[in-house]
Amino acid sequence: MLSRKLTRFIAAGVAVIAIAGGSYGIVAATSSSAATSSSASTPASPSPATSGPASPGGASNARSGPAAGGTVGTVSSVSASGFTVETATGQKATIDETSATTYQKGTGPASASTVTTGESVLVLGTTDSTTITATQVTVQSAGSGPVPSSASAVVPFSRGASSTSKQAGQIPPAYKQGSGTIVSGTAANKATEAALAAYPGGIVDRVVQLSNGEYEVHYIGVNWPHHIFVNQGYTVVGAD
Repeated sequence: MLSRKLTRFIAAGVAVIAIAGGSYGIVAATSSSAATSSSASTPASPSPATSGPASPGGASNARSGPAAGGTVGTVSSVSASGFTVETATGQKATIDETSATTYQKGTGPASASTVTTGESVLVLGTTDSTTITATQVTVQSAGSGPVPSSASAVVPFSRGASSTSKQAGQIPPAYKQGSGTIVSGTAANKATEAALAAYPGGIVDRVVQLSNGEYEVHYIGVNWPHHIFVNQGYTVVGAD
């Protein structure tokens, strides 16, 4: 009898050890699987984004910083460092003057003192949102020219209102938003002046040369137009 009980006791102990060993194996396997899964699901560190100017072939024209542009409007206030312009649609732009800023009145040279409250001015320079670092300020003569018929088509910015979707004139057939190469200098200034003369009211924050040689002038501060197209002779041919 004693021998039989001892045999049962030993058998039970072996079973307990086997079960415990099996449990350990399951736990170890589960832990190993979880670790492998965690390692596999951890994404690799993203590579740093690159930035730079658009390629001459005409990749994205998205700005990475301030670009050539300008605006036209009435001087609403003057300070020691610049002045504020209010456009025909009520958009306000802050104009920063520097020692390199040049001034004209009509077609003749002028000085900073020529810029006074109530004067109509054309500002060309480097645009960063609604702040323009002026390279040239032209005080325009009252009634210097008729208001273009297209001016009445400009849709003022209205917070919460959706942008107007329409086209006017000729849009380059191969044009795609985001195409072209950002330009500066004389070409940008002439294209900006042409766009502002045809559609006064907004702020030009960049000028892009398209693959066909024409220019797309990008407009902000209004609900329409957002893109004004200027040909190589600096004449406005369309808008959307």
